[in-house]
Amino acid sequence: MLTALSREEVKWTAGLNEAIYVRQSKDKKDSLSIKGQIDLCRHECSHPESALIYKDKGFSGKNTQRPGFQSMIKDVKEGKISKIIVYRLDRLSRSIIDFGQLWNELEKNQVEFVSVNEKFDTTTPMGRAMIYIIMVFAQLERETIGERVTDNYYTRIRQGNWPGGPAPYGMINVKKKSENGSTVPSLDYTDEFEVVKEIFYRYALEDTSLGMIANSLAERGIPCKKRAAWDNVALSRILHSPVYVRADQEIYYYYKSRGVERFSNAQEDFDGTCSAHVVGKRTGNIRKYTELQNHVVSLTNFSGRIPSDIWLACQHKLEQNRQIGNAGKGKHTWLTGLLKCGECGYSLTVRRWKDKKYLYCSGRGNLHICSKKSFDQRPEEIEYEVQKGLEEILDECNREYIRGPEGEKEKQRRRELQEINEKISRLLGLMAESSEISMKYINQELEALDARKTEIKEAYKTPDSDRKQNYQRIIFEQLGFEEKKLTAQAFIEKIKVYDDSIEITWKV
Repeated sequence: MLTALSREEVKWTAGLNEAIYVRQSKDKKDSLSIKGQIDLCRHECSHPESALIYKDKGFSGKNTQRPGFQSMIKDVKEGKISKIIVYRLDRLSRSIIDFGQLWNELEKNQVEFVSVNEKFDTTTPMGRAMIYIIMVFAQLERETIGERVTDNYYTRIRQGNWPGGPAPYGMINVKKKSENGSTVPSLDYTDEFEVVKEIFYRYALEDTSLGMIANSLAERGIPCKKRAAWDNVALSRILHSPVYVRADQEIYYYYKSRGVERFSNAQEDFDGTCSAHVVGKRTGNIRKYTELQNHVVSLTNFSGRIPSDIWLACQHKLEQNRQIGNAGKGKHTWLTGLLKCGECGYSLTVRRWKDKKYLYCSGRGNLHICSKKSFDQRPEEIEYEVQKGLEEILDECNREYIRGPEGEKEKQRRRELQEINEKISRLLGLMAESSEISMKYINQELEALDARKTEIKEAYKTPDSDRKQNYQRIIFEQLGFEEKKLTAQAFIEKIKVYDDSIEITWKV
């Protein structure tokens, strides 16, 4: 944050501290400079010589993670700012969600807001209404841009071009000339493709598992591209991908049998010359390459190198490897999924041997990147320490109350709020055709309605006495195994386990 006066020179006085916020993402001929924005904003200040200046240069308005902006919000929360002045609304934010959060913070701290370019401020009901209207259009513009980017992405794929982003393992991004002479994005093979070829040919054998291949690659010191070490996930991603296969008629029939209905190319074009690309939207927790009904298969503008019979043999084998269900998962401790190795950060599992439980690091067993052989602490000891922390939190929760069914007074308030909103909408609709005299009347009515609306919202914060209802007291020790597991996952992010201590990261 840069200020016109240093913190030592400024005397913070409630109601007198005005802030100017300016932002410029890039120096352009048609954009107003930082200095130009500051000069224009000073004209709106009651005390321009003592205004606090917060500025961000080289930052986009897409999100609020900007140093100057964050410093300003911090001072707002500390009650050091009474008014924020910007040259234009989009200097502050381009997202209605981000602006909504900011506006709530400004209202809570009674901070006024003025935009020089749009000629309005939040001291009037009209100013408040205009803010929301303008931000809706700003958000619409951003979403439209996003749709164009998405459409361009799918168009590239349908034309056979690589859509962009990192190249798959064993390949590299390149540019090549298309039939019409233009340069288009594509992929080419690197020396790492020999590893990809080995993975496909070895996994196609009946007696070879993913774990065996991962161990072999790790022992030979072959690095994995996107993960710390080779594991089932990294190998499955390579084996499922059709960018390596010679896409012939067999590949076309395979995707037809998987429920794919849309192909960018005719069936006769699948002649094994090119590879293929599969894209589509997924919903929920559906994994990639699992549900393909809403996907599109397109031929690429580069060749495939894995024969279709080898690729299909791998797909058949992957489909047979159904994942173990969750019925028996985490049966040895209610801390399942939360325990992490303090040395490598990977998950710890609990294993039982001779009626005793032991901690085992997946970073050592599956990925071969951790040197931790054993842990002195037992799972029961960790559960005991974690339970003490959970009981303290539950004791706090037990002292709170929750709202019961809506009372008669609150129903009446809700109806009144609805009527006020309807009246405000009607008044705003009249403003375009109103004279100077009627405008004065409309503004008075809007101010009165806005004041009443604020009064009702304040009343909502304190529920009627007949709606208070105590929580049913929760005793952690009396909970069942699954209930304890759910409770731990609700309050805990992770638990790092060291030789003689644990480090709990709470969500609360």
